[in-house]
Amino acid sequence: MKDYSTRDIEPSRLSYINYFLNLEGFMEPIELRHKLHQIPELMFREFETTKLLTDTISKLPVIKIHHPLETGLLVEYTVNNNGYLLFRADIDALPIKEETGIDFSSTNNFMHACGHDVHSSILYGFMKYVVENKIDRNILFLFQPAEEGGGGAEKVIASGILYKFKIEKAFALHVTDEYDFGTIASTSGVLFASAFEVDLEIYGKSAHVAFPENGVHSFDTLRLFLDKVDSLIKGKTERIIFGYGKISSGTARNIIPSLTRAECTIRTMNMESSLKFHDDLKQLLDELKSTKGIAYNLHKGPLYSEVVVNENLFKQYSSLLSKDYNFIDCGSKMTGEDFGFFTKLYPSFMFWLGTSKGEKHGLHNPKFLPDDSIIDVAIDIFKKIIHH
Repeated sequence: MKDYSTRDIEPSRLSYINYFLNLEGFMEPIELRHKLHQIPELMFREFETTKLLTDTISKLPVIKIHHPLETGLLVEYTVNNNGYLLFRADIDALPIKEETGIDFSSTNNFMHACGHDVHSSILYGFMKYVVENKIDRNILFLFQPAEEGGGGAEKVIASGILYKFKIEKAFALHVTDEYDFGTIASTSGVLFASAFEVDLEIYGKSAHVAFPENGVHSFDTLRLFLDKVDSLIKGKTERIIFGYGKISSGTARNIIPSLTRAECTIRTMNMESSLKFHDDLKQLLDELKSTKGIAYNLHKGPLYSEVVVNENLFKQYSSLLSKDYNFIDCGSKMTGEDFGFFTKLYPSFMFWLGTSKGEKHGLHNPKFLPDDSIIDVAIDIFKKIIHH
């Protein structure tokens, strides 16, 4: 088990503390959001983000900060001998150049285009509320690195830190402008698909385009492969997506490309189906290797578990939250989210939180920008959850 560092900020049990907590003067969640938005960092490189969060949170009394990985942090709030609730936010950003034009825009060529700055600020504001009001529930606040790739959730679990605590339930949200502002959307069972990143390299033989018979066209082979994948998926009864977002090929306009690379993703309803579909892809490539004379490499990248919302928790919180919010049963989405690793360990409830006030840019878009006011809405939702 990996060693981890622990930093004591104040005694962890409220029963030992006889003073009134006044948190006026501490950084407000919106201010934190603006600071985080200006310093977006990619997966496992969230060093300035971690420092800002640690420096800000360490000023709160009655908490203990753990650093199970180089980046990210786990904040412990212990007040009794009962079990814990785990609330998780993600902290990494994307290699996207921002196009929002706001005065707190990114100061580098990366961007919080998936709302992780908002998620982290929500979790901080919720934590501030819990501490200030001396909430009598043990809670863990996880600021997780590398959600966008690299399997940060799985690495946090592998560190062993969470096994120190009896975690009874886990919670997370994800902002989106797919839904109107303040709308909550979730479902019982699979909310988000299993996501499996795969990289494909097809090796042919270069030749002058005037003499195609002397070469083996790697890009044409990729096109044929993708056609075969489409036919394969149409013959399946289960939901499968094979996406390819980045393709590179060739060296000059008049030379048949000898190498074509494609960065791809598999989306299915569970990890087992993702692995099985990977085997199907390999079989197609073996056939092309035999008939077209190519060679290939099919590299396995991170494999994310599906996100499963516990049936009983869905019933409980959909009933609770629909009293004050528009609550939608949205069914399963093909979005990938590594919170799924936590849902395999603990009964979990995750949900979309709508941010749209008319705009519909979508996640991972250079113009995606939830309004600051969604932070207080989300904090209120988390309050209702812990008081229920």
